[in-house]
Amino acid sequence: MPRLSMRSVPVLPFEEMHGTIAAALYMGDKGREAERKEDDDVSSSSEDNGLTENQNRLLYLIDLHTSRTNDDGCRWIRRQALSVLLYDGIVNNIFDYDYSPQSTLVENRRIWINVSQEGRSDIELLRDEELLNALLVSSKSYKPVVLYQVSDKGHDLLRTLARRDKELVNSFAHKPESRELLRISWDGDSYWLESSSGYKRRSSVTEVEDVSYVSSAYIPQCLRFGGRPTLSNAHRAHESGETNIRDVNLDEIITLNSVSIIVAEYIPFGANQILTLNNNVGSTERVQGGYVSNVLDDDSSGTALEISNDMTRVEVLDYTQSSHINFEAEIRFREAPGVTQVETFGISLNAEGTCFYGMQLEAVQNRIKDNISLDNLSRVLVDVQQDSSSIVGSVLSQYQRDLLDLVFVGDSVNRNKLSLVIANEITPHLTSGEYMNSPEYQNEFSQIVGDVKAAYDISEQVSLVFGSQGLLVCGPTARNYEPLLCAYLQFQSLDLFLQNLFSRVWILNDDVRTSFSIVKSICHEPEALTKSRSRLCILSKEIIMLEQIMSYLEEALGMMGTPLEPPEQDGRSLFSRLELSGMKGQLVRRVKDAQQNLNASRQHLDLLREQIDIERRNKSAQMGLEMEKSSKQIIALQKTNGDVVRSLKILQVVFSGMLSFSLLDRITGDWSVVDTEWLAEFVDAVIKKNALVWFFISMGVWAIIAIMIARHTYILNWKSRGTTTVEVIVNRKISTSKLRELILQKEKTSEDRKYRDAVCIVTASYQEPAEFGGTSPLVSLEYDDRNQILLKVTIDYNRREAKREHALSGEELRQKVFCELDSHCVFADDSGTRFPDLAAEKRRKTVLFKAAAGTDSIT
Repeated sequence: MPRLSMRSVPVLPFEEMHGTIAAALYMGDKGREAERKEDDDVSSSSEDNGLTENQNRLLYLIDLHTSRTNDDGCRWIRRQALSVLLYDGIVNNIFDYDYSPQSTLVENRRIWINVSQEGRSDIELLRDEELLNALLVSSKSYKPVVLYQVSDKGHDLLRTLARRDKELVNSFAHKPESRELLRISWDGDSYWLESSSGYKRRSSVTEVEDVSYVSSAYIPQCLRFGGRPTLSNAHRAHESGETNIRDVNLDEIITLNSVSIIVAEYIPFGANQILTLNNNVGSTERVQGGYVSNVLDDDSSGTALEISNDMTRVEVLDYTQSSHINFEAEIRFREAPGVTQVETFGISLNAEGTCFYGMQLEAVQNRIKDNISLDNLSRVLVDVQQDSSSIVGSVLSQYQRDLLDLVFVGDSVNRNKLSLVIANEITPHLTSGEYMNSPEYQNEFSQIVGDVKAAYDISEQVSLVFGSQGLLVCGPTARNYEPLLCAYLQFQSLDLFLQNLFSRVWILNDDVRTSFSIVKSICHEPEALTKSRSRLCILSKEIIMLEQIMSYLEEALGMMGTPLEPPEQDGRSLFSRLELSGMKGQLVRRVKDAQQNLNASRQHLDLLREQIDIERRNKSAQMGLEMEKSSKQIIALQKTNGDVVRSLKILQVVFSGMLSFSLLDRITGDWSVVDTEWLAEFVDAVIKKNALVWFFISMGVWAIIAIMIARHTYILNWKSRGTTTVEVIVNRKISTSKLRELILQKEKTSEDRKYRDAVCIVTASYQEPAEFGGTSPLVSLEYDDRNQILLKVTIDYNRREAKREHALSGEELRQKVFCELDSHCVFADDSGTRFPDLAAEKRRKTVLFKAAAGTDSIT
């Protein structure tokens, strides 16, 4: 603290000094009041930190989910989860962003979710300002996962955040009337917001909104080989009307005039597949086309078939029997209430496998032909991609559908495709540099072509925008370059399919690796051998089908040709920007690389087959030794039992005689009834004077006693043969501590333990109380103590010893014992932990579960 010089302090009279002190005290109170008021103002409105209101709230939302919990670790939020939270914030009016549907891969599932491109742009801006840290990791499906965390600089900035902004974010980010943070979870079909206490609500982020539109079939002239022109639905443009978009305040920054859409994909085709398809749609018949459906008729010999009205009407335009087919397809699917969609596709399929689905937009919402916003166009593109899968699925063979289901892990209906948007005019018309330097324009373009990679000026009037999911070409002469654009789509669609195929090979490798771990557990897992064989069959089938797909790809690349470079300057510029000259060579090398990976997978599968065979032989040898040991024990026991039975029979006869003679001795001993006067005359006259009478009397008594003992023995044997034995093979994970607690509560228990390698087989037996119909059953539990698996439950129950009206059946015994096991929480939840499902099985189980619940998401 600096020292004050006495010379700097004026000496005042007492009255003046008193007034000065009072004034200072008054000013101090006013200053503190002003300071408190200033603090209140800071708490209610953020300082000017250079960020917008949306960016401040976004930063605070990320901070809620990434707050440090301890000094040893830190928490990051995934970009996909943040996108879901952003969407829910938009729906709850927390963020002032637009959103549009985008194809996304979630745990090997291709789905459509609503994504805010503006929100993603703000995230990148926060990263540029070093307010966010980014982390890149790899997922189980070998896809990159981006995570975010607020940096130290971001934490310093959040100290000045307005209280109102925090309260608004907290209102939707937490459980209602609670401070429990809602976290994102995925159930295989939908996203949920869940709290730690069990509260959950479903997010509508996967519900794609519909718009009304009218379209006509469109096939580029370079794909036509004669035939009639496509028909126009321009006269029906007035039918387009309502929409179910929840965000009614969409910002329209860019609009297009006279828009044509081409969606392209690669499907394994061949000459025979095209020939079959031509026959299926009636190309060779006098009256071509008609309605098609993917419904399977399982009673083709019957009279009639009832199906849904959701069908597709096909009109063949031109075809060659084994090379290509062009046709119009009119979609007649049910839409949401109030939404009108007149959909007519122009479809071109060829033998090398490229499929083009084109349409000319006559109207979108209330816009006739022109002034179509990119927000509405993005939703039209989603509808085109989904409906095109349904159309082509109706005409493909079952073999081709199986190949697609294999590559896309049972979710081929949502497979991703490439989009080409051609427009005669774009508003505003700027240079490519001006488009790329404006985040607003990039966000708009991202809605229809994915993440924008580059933009070029082909000429003064024609602009080209490249995206991760397609491209946009705008200009009055854009349609003159259809041959180059279609060739680009042809190569890029095969490239996109090859990416999915390569990912599927890695998924296959993961399944093979998991199968190896299951094979190692054969020695202690009773079901591991059966499960390994089942997985081996499935994986072998998948590899065979993948090898067939590789042969289709090689054939397709052999049929595809690189177009010639156009002579005019604009054409050469577009040819150069599309990089068509080296695209085929790159694809050839990538196909060879994928084939090498597939060959390695087959070799690993052969190794897996050998290991399963070795484990099977080891287990068979072990079982043979155990059976041999058991057989020797049974033979020895049988010999012993035979000796015992014979001895018991002899003893039974001897014992009955001894008992009879002892009874007679009691009668004729020192004091006997024969000494009485009334019986003495009878004894003298009948027994003593007649030979052998007493002998026969003795034999008769002996016989009577023997019969009585034999009868009693027969009754006991009869009861003993009334045993009901219930044996249940369980093979489920258990809690051995809970099981031991249950056994300790029982009486007359016994235990037998066998130690072998990685297992400890315990056989515990106990007597149940006489509550099972008046008798006590013997329950034996056989379980693996080390691996905590209940192997077998055996119940021995004598129904002849029970009361006849209360005797229990075998099923009743099983239910009663297992109810007791469940009541003691013996069984553990082992779903998906012992034997992980194959990739295709996971998707199949999800579909079956949703179908059973009545919410099947497959269209």
